[in-house]
Amino acid sequence: MADTDRTVPSLLDAVALLTDVPARGLARGQVGTVVENLDDDAALVEFSDDEGRAYAIVPLPRSELLVLRYVPHAA
Repeated sequence: MADTDRTVPSLLDAVALLTDVPARGLARGQVGTVVENLDDDAALVEFSDDEGRAYAIVPLPRSELLVLRYVPHAA
């Protein structure tokens, strides 16, 4: 992955869900952190509460994740 291609989540990226995951009690828009790259198509994402306690650690397809940015990025 090129440094300029930030649409693909990588390790420690903050990401938001693009779809609901009802089996795990997760809704579209919830924010998590990529904690492990499983393969080219999937990542392990941790979802934590306001006090930092993990309430879900879920393998998800990268296509269902939106990388969140905290600094300006040219479109």
